[in-house]
Amino acid sequence: MSKKLKILMTTLLAVLLLAACGKSDEGTSTSSSTSESKESDVLKVGLEAGYAPFNWTQQDDSNGAVKIEGSQEYAGGYDVEIAKRVADALGKELVIVKTEWDGLLPALQSGVIDAIIAGMSPTDERKEVIDFSDNYYTSQFVIVTKTGGEYAEAKTLEDFAGAKITSQLNTTNYAVIDQIPDVQKEVAMESFSHMRVALESGAIDGYVAERPEAVSASTANENFTYIELEEGFKTEEADTSVAIGLKKGDKNIDQINETLNAITEEERQQIMDEAIANQPAAQ
Repeated sequence: MSKKLKILMTTLLAVLLLAACGKSDEGTSTSSSTSESKESDVLKVGLEAGYAPFNWTQQDDSNGAVKIEGSQEYAGGYDVEIAKRVADALGKELVIVKTEWDGLLPALQSGVIDAIIAGMSPTDERKEVIDFSDNYYTSQFVIVTKTGGEYAEAKTLEDFAGAKITSQLNTTNYAVIDQIPDVQKEVAMESFSHMRVALESGAIDGYVAERPEAVSASTANENFTYIELEEGFKTEEADTSVAIGLKKGDKNIDQINETLNAITEEERQQIMDEAIANQPAAQ
């Protein structure tokens, strides 16, 4: 083979290799762009799916429940209804990511989820690490106890002196138990379903909950009642309000607030009443 021919073939091979690399890079770029586009069309919402009537797990899509990512189960409840409105307003597909309570903040900060819509209160401590929308529900703290039990007729915090009381881990609900005189503050529990089991078995005398959860518990189980205290717990507004948790600087916060503020107080209560009525009996 002549020297000129060798040079020509080497040059041609180099051109072909560069062209192939260019197509490969173009394909990768297109694929990456498509992936990012798909992600931007989705709103991943984290919640426990175990805090009725705010959120729960069920086996089908009845009453507007949404399928849980990576599962054959569905999530329903007040939070899910709010999440659907927010996703619609943002023009995104709603994806529910079932997440343990203690995992919600890390999941949001790491980008596993885009928002927390899980009955979470916008406390000062949480505001240090994430942003919050305007409130989408405000309630009050009550104490769930046994129907016909020792504390069923209680009216004040003092009436629960000596009682074994608990609530959920890392919540204001648990912190306010200290306001009960001579209370036996039990170890905090991971979920309200665990508390209901503990109350049913007599392991505890009661637990602190937001009123909707208490209504839900007493509706699902006739052995439970709840006490609306004459002089209740001393709390800040943030302790009994719930808002959407977002990453610091989330660009959608204004549009989310606009969506939430368009829901009247009457409509919010209607959504909550429907959630209580639709909750699965086992929740």
